[in-house]
Amino acid sequence: MTSMDNRSEVNEFILVGLTDVPKLQVPLFVIFTFIYLTTLVGNLGIVALISSESCLHTPMYFFLSNLSLVDFGYSSTVTPKVMAGLLTGSKIISYNGCATQLFFVGAFATTESFLLASMAYDRHAAVCKPLHYTTTITSTVCAYLASGAHICGFLSSSIIIGNTFSLSFCRFNIVHHFFCDIPPLLVLSCSDIHITELVLFILGSFTVCFPFLVIFASYLLIFITILNIHSSEGRQKAFSTCASHLTAVSIFYGTIIFMYFKPSSSHSMDSDKVVSVFYTMAIPMLNPLVYSLRNKEIKNALMKAVRGRQPKLDHPFY
Repeated sequence: MTSMDNRSEVNEFILVGLTDVPKLQVPLFVIFTFIYLTTLVGNLGIVALISSESCLHTPMYFFLSNLSLVDFGYSSTVTPKVMAGLLTGSKIISYNGCATQLFFVGAFATTESFLLASMAYDRHAAVCKPLHYTTTITSTVCAYLASGAHICGFLSSSIIIGNTFSLSFCRFNIVHHFFCDIPPLLVLSCSDIHITELVLFILGSFTVCFPFLVIFASYLLIFITILNIHSSEGRQKAFSTCASHLTAVSIFYGTIIFMYFKPSSSHSMDSDKVVSVFYTMAIPMLNPLVYSLRNKEIKNALMKAVRGRQPKLDHPFY
């Protein structure tokens, strides 16, 4: 039987999901619904606020709006399917549906990685070379960096899909996860996966390590600059502009490295599910809070927008 024949034997997958305990289905559905609605309102609200307020039309908020769109897309690729499974009990996903889900998960995750690197470069220019900031981080540079992040994301995800779904799935079709991801899919293959794992590891190393090195180098220079600032107020102000970004970087890269940069034999289904819930659902929900609600300019713009929609007190007949 040929590889194509073997692959054609599997035209759908069965997602094991998060739990088989019936009494947990409804509570989990309520929790994930809350998380998804918060993600939707938070990220799309940030995009709308940045677009409508001219005071936020700066490179930092341009990248933040792109990050919010990516987080919204990232969560929307996984969470609604999980919610539907909890509500209806259906765990089946088609072969093409599984490939599509994996494609967008990989694309959005890689795009976020490069966007975080772009934001680190922006913070480096703002802190280390403030007098040249407007000439260094121009609108054209921002457009190139954002476009490059999206192109790298979708290009690398195309390679991932090509390598993963060129394998033969002729053993079982039960995916021990709540969405289609690389490690549980590779376990199902009856092909030799060593070359595929090598390609995926090299690609993953580039899409994670290169942005991480950019971030590391940017913050190394930022910290050196901050240490050379004589006033404590100046040091605190410079560091405060980077604190939220550092928090998000730590959470994002910590979970990605823990999840993917270890041998397939060491993967634990339960721990992988917990980590996956965190980076596919919790991080997209937390990013608007981490970046925005602690940001004075965002809060001021939000208050301005709210006040602008309040009815005027002046009555024409007074």
